[in-house]
Amino acid sequence: MHRLARITLSLFMTLLLPACGGGGGGSSGGVGTDSASGLSAAAQLGEKLFNDPILSSTGAMSCATCHDKANHYAAADTRSVPAGADAGHEAGRQAPSLKYLKFNTAFYFAKDGTPTGGFTWDGRANTLGDQASGPLLNPNEMANTSADDVVAKLKRSTNAAEFMKVFGSDIFNRPADAFARLQYALQQYQLEDADFAPFSSKFDLWLSGKVQLTDAEMRGWALFNDPNKGNCTACHVGTAADGHPPLFTDFTYDTLGVPRNMDIRANADASYYDLGLCGPVRTDLSPRTDLCGAFRVPTLRNIAKTGPYFHNGALKTLTDAVRFYVRRDTNPEEWYPTDASGIVQKFNDLPAAYRKNVNTVEVPYNRKPGDTPALTESEIADLVSFLNTLTDGYIP
Repeated sequence: MHRLARITLSLFMTLLLPACGGGGGGSSGGVGTDSASGLSAAAQLGEKLFNDPILSSTGAMSCATCHDKANHYAAADTRSVPAGADAGHEAGRQAPSLKYLKFNTAFYFAKDGTPTGGFTWDGRANTLGDQASGPLLNPNEMANTSADDVVAKLKRSTNAAEFMKVFGSDIFNRPADAFARLQYALQQYQLEDADFAPFSSKFDLWLSGKVQLTDAEMRGWALFNDPNKGNCTACHVGTAADGHPPLFTDFTYDTLGVPRNMDIRANADASYYDLGLCGPVRTDLSPRTDLCGAFRVPTLRNIAKTGPYFHNGALKTLTDAVRFYVRRDTNPEEWYPTDASGIVQKFNDLPAAYRKNVNTVEVPYNRKPGDTPALTESEIADLVSFLNTLTDGYIP
């Protein structure tokens, strides 16, 4: 898939549920706001549920296990993909930060055909609530057997009384509704809590004229925007939109040909491939073989703290991630294995039939072996210096 026109994003705040009804006692809609926290009752409950390990099969894993607030709501460890609740299981993909997802949209195809939006690596979740339910029911993550299983655990939790207060005293008599309310509460927590979109990085302070960037950071910012050098802004849009600072993503999809990561257990099966938009997790687009290998473009905010990188965690450092972009095509032997004949197996995490989908048109991918990479090592260092300015919580 090659990059098409860029999409201007608008704020998407779709509510997962209509007003809750049928409950005796308590607020049925969970819309009241606590003056101290500024969060609705549903969002306050959502924060507690986000951190409650009882919702996993073993009672030892919560949403926060893989999306740690202290690490910008990304995984706190350096594993390629998170371990599952049950021994011997692991998630198939890297756990990205949840920050700034509130500005995303449901998945759609733009007028020019560009796939856009969606709240997972393959865009199959259309709301934050949908996304939250995925790990709960994934046998390789929180490993519950069904929505009813999750609700039964919730009913036994220390949050059960508050759940009934917010959503109705008879809510557990309607397990399907209870599971939907759980999704809603987790969604509202992410929509309402300012920690999910603080815009508190050095870059943000620089935009407001409160600090200066160093010479290296300024050089990196220039390289980031230069269409003949980094060209990062082609996908990681660095301009403000819709009344907020830049999000550093256009929420579209790209096929990058990232190396196969043999640390992922599923990849021990040579016939297994994670093809992103066209499967195997997402199934509705499986006939669209032109989309095989495409994954969502993540925000670069907090990127310096949220490695490893790419959907499969194949690259462990930010410097190597940037280096991959500019040396993938000029020096493929640095990234891919060779076969018995010594031939580099470029784009080896895709079946041969789909390797033509990889973006080889845009800068810096428009190179071949022997060409000069788009960035020198010193320019890579400058670009990484700039990317470090996107980390939230900067104190001058």
